[in-house]
Amino acid sequence: MSAPRSFLFVLGSARPGGNTETLARAAAESLPETDRQEWIHLDEAGLPPFTDRRHTGDGTAPPAAGAEKRVQDATLAATDIVIASPLYWYSVSGTVKTYLDYWSGWMRVSGLGFRSRMAGKRLWGVSAVSDPDPAAADPLAGTLRLSAGYLRMEWRGLLLGNGSRPGDVLSDHDALAEAKTFLELDAPGS
Repeated sequence: MSAPRSFLFVLGSARPGGNTETLARAAAESLPETDRQEWIHLDEAGLPPFTDRRHTGDGTAPPAAGAEKRVQDATLAATDIVIASPLYWYSVSGTVKTYLDYWSGWMRVSGLGFRSRMAGKRLWGVSAVSDPDPAAADPLAGTLRLSAGYLRMEWRGLLLGNGSRPGDVLSDHDALAEAKTFLELDAPGS
C-alpha cells in the first residue's frame, strides 16, 4: 500500500459547480480516505492580480501574505496538485493563469525554495470542453505539462470531459469512467 498523498484541487472556473469541477470531484471520489484533499476555488481565494517583480530592484519577491500565503502554503503542502480549468480560449482560465504566474513570483522569494520544493510533486489536469475535437484542449494540456517540466514535477496527464451547459459532463460516460481511475498512480496510461 502506498503512503497517503495530499491533494490540492485548484478550481479555475468562473462558475462554481460547473462541468470541470464536477469531473474533478468525480475523480476525487475514488481517492482513498487516507489521502488528504484540499479544494481552492480561485475565484473565491482572494488572490490579488499578480505583479511581476523580476526586473525591479534585485528581482526578489516579498514573502507572501494573506490570501496569497494561504494559496502558497496549500501548494507547497500538497504532494499532488490537480488543476481543474475549463478550456477558455484554448488554454487555462484567467484565474489559473494568474495562479501559475504566482509560481513565477514564488520562485523569487528569498529562502522559500519554491522551485526545489515543487520538484517531484505530481501535476494533474482536469478540463471540460465544448468542442467535439479533443485536440482543442492541446494548448491547455501543453501549458500544464510544460509548467510541470519546468519545475521538475511529474506530469500525470489531462482528464478531459465534454460539456458546455452545467451538468452536460454527466452525459460523458467515457470521461466519468476514466475519472474513476485517473488519480491512481498505476492507472493505465499514467
